[in-house]
Parts: sequence; C-alpha cells; structure tokens
Amino acid sequence: MTFITGRLRAMMFLQYFIWGAWAVPAGGYLTENLQYAGSQIAWIYLTTAIGAMIAPLFIGYIADRYFATEKMLAVLHGVGAILLASAAMVTDFTPLFLIMLGYSFCYMPTLALSNSISLRNIKDPDAEFPWIRVMGTIGWIASGLAYSFLIGEGNEYFFYLAAGGSGVLAIFSLLLPHTPPETNEENVGSVFGLDALSLLAERSFAVFTLACFVICIPLAFYYNFANAFLKELQIESATALMTLGQWSEIGFMLAMPWFIIRLGAKKMLALGMLAWLLRYGCFAGSDLPFAAEGTGKYVFIVLGLILHGICYDFFFVASQLYVDRKAPEHLRASAQSFIAFVTLGLGMAVGTLVSGRIVDAYPGATADAPHDWVSIWLWPAGMALVTLILFWIGFHDKVASQKVEELPDPVLENPDPQAPPSN
Repeated sequence: MTFITGRLRAMMFLQYFIWGAWAVPAGGYLTENLQYAGSQIAWIYLTTAIGAMIAPLFIGYIADRYFATEKMLAVLHGVGAILLASAAMVTDFTPLFLIMLGYSFCYMPTLALSNSISLRNIKDPDAEFPWIRVMGTIGWIASGLAYSFLIGEGNEYFFYLAAGGSGVLAIFSLLLPHTPPETNEENVGSVFGLDALSLLAERSFAVFTLACFVICIPLAFYYNFANAFLKELQIESATALMTLGQWSEIGFMLAMPWFIIRLGAKKMLALGMLAWLLRYGCFAGSDLPFAAEGTGKYVFIVLGLILHGICYDFFFVASQLYVDRKAPEHLRASAQSFIAFVTLGLGMAVGTLVSGRIVDAYPGATADAPHDWVSIWLWPAGMALVTLILFWIGFHDKVASQKVEELPDPVLENPDPQAPPSN
C-alpha cells in the first residue's frame, strides 16, 4: 500500500463514517425523542434525495471546471460540520429540515468527488479502487458501533459524532493528492444522463429502468424507519445491530464474481428484488404475536438485516454491470448517470414521501406500540413482489444473460462515481 493509497482509504473511511453516523440513528431519534410524525421524518430524509438530484449539476458545472477536488472536499465538509452541529441544537421541524437540506447540498456532491479523486490518483483502478471503496463500508460500520457503545443511543449526540467526522475530513482533505479541475464540456443533458434516453426505446431497458425506479420506493422504508422500528421493539443497541447489513454486504460482494458467472444479470436482479421481499417479510414476522416473545423476534430481525447484502449487491451492483454492457461506449457514462438519477434521486424521493405517509397511516393500538409495524412492512414487501413479477415477465435481454468471461468487468474498469451507496 502506497502513501497515496493509504490517504485515499482513510478519506473513504471518513466519507461514509459521516453519513452512517447520522443517517442510521436519526429515524429512531426523530420518532422517540422529538415525536415527529412519519411524514415529517420522511421530509428530513428527503433532503438527501434532493441533494442527490442537484449533485450531478454541481459536479459537472462547478467542481470539475474551476476548483481542485481536494479543496472542494475541504470546503464542503467544513461547512457540513457546522450544519451537522447546528442540527443537534434544534428540535423544531422547519429549522431542522432547512439545516439538513443545506447539509445535503454540501454532502451529496462529495460522494462523486471522493470517487473521482481516488480514480485519478491510482495507477491500477482494477486492483486498487475496490480496496479503497470497501473502507467506506467499514467506516459506516464503525460509526454505528461508536454511537451504540461509546456514546450511547437515545440522544442527539450522533449529530456531533457526524460533525466531528466531517470536521476531521475537511482538514484531512487538504492533505490529499492535489487534483486540479479537468476540462469538462458536458451539457445539461449529459450531466443528468439524458443522452441515454434513446436506450428506453428498447422494451427491456425501459422495463429495467422502471424496475430501478419502483424498487427504490420500498428501499426508503428501510433507510428511514428501520432504526425506529427496532427501537419500538425495544431492541438494545439498535444502531450497532444494523451494521450486520454492512458486514453482509462485504461478504456477498466478495462472492459476486461466483454469482455473476453462474446466474447472469437478470437472475441476479431478480434475486435482489426477492431478497427485499423476504427482508420486509422478516421484519413483519418479528412483530407478530408468535414471534414477539423470547428470541423469536431476534431471529427474524437478524435474518432481515443480513439480507441487506443480497438486496444491495445483487440489485445495484448487477444494475451497474448490466448498464455498462448494454449501453454503447459513447453513452455508457450518460447511462450510468441516468440510472443513478432515477434511483438515488427520483426513486428515493418518491419512496421517502410514500413511506412517511404509510407509517402515519398505521398507528399502534397502545402507547407501548406506537406503530402497527406488521401492516407497515407488508407495504414495501408487496411493492417488491409486484416489481419482481413485472420485471421477470417484461425483461428479456440477451446481454443480461451473457457470462462474465465473455465481457470485461465494467464495475472495476469504470467504477461509477454516482453509484448508489449502501446504507
């Protein structure tokens, strides 16, 4: 490991430590401590989707043209640290929403910037980038463990934890390799991937795009309300427990080559959707009377969390693989940007709003059970089931069935700077 690679790994660790530090425990804190309604919690999380939608424009027209990447990272994370610390000091919905919206405008562009500075400063992206990126997942895990076991759950201090990480990264960014701006002649259509719209003329790609959009609606239920769900079931150290999903992600990522070779993209995408159905089924089952007592609920919850590895790797990674193989070379970057905009932007935005309304629609019968989680989790399970059936019936593409040996691995050769991160 070179000195440059070591710095890039530390940067990626901090990049996702920050996000995990606030995004995972915020749902439980807003529900239990601030007594926010589900729709209000949804609007807080909606800020990240809004930030994701404006991030490509910011990167394509400002960062890539006028400023060195390491300096942009330092400024954005420095401002982000101030905003996160401010978020810990407010309890009313409107100021918190505005603070988190401003923060998302700062943070979401840094996802692409951190990938960009890595790829431009390593000699062999195929061999080096995956080991840099995996440090982000480890950083996410570390933030959950730190909050649960070093700080303690049930308070607003996770905002300070994230702010501290953001401040450290702001300073550390100035020690990263100097990465001057590149000449960028992209137009607005290219930045948002609109040049790839011509691919929608083919039925299978249109079905695939629709599935990517729809499947992100149930995804929002997990990101926004899983922590609140675990806390209402009185699960101790809920934030730390949720890191099982990231450990699972690492394990299944290592096994991805074996599955891709034997299954192909279509079956992997379908298995990813099936895993989402099973995950929400496990969550619903954990709150049923026969499982609520004893260790039964823990078995269902742990199974549901471990399924996160399949949910993320088999769908999002396989999606990147399929898009890179399907799109002509001159449209490849635009196609990846388009799918990222559809999923991380539009899909998560709609999913966030829908999840908030559904959570509000199913109050619990007693004060000890504020929400009817069985009914709530059946909604995303049903959405995943419908998406799976429509995708399997409507998607027929020879490219999706080709073996990996027949084609280069685009996930490593062209890592997508805008790929949806795993939470």
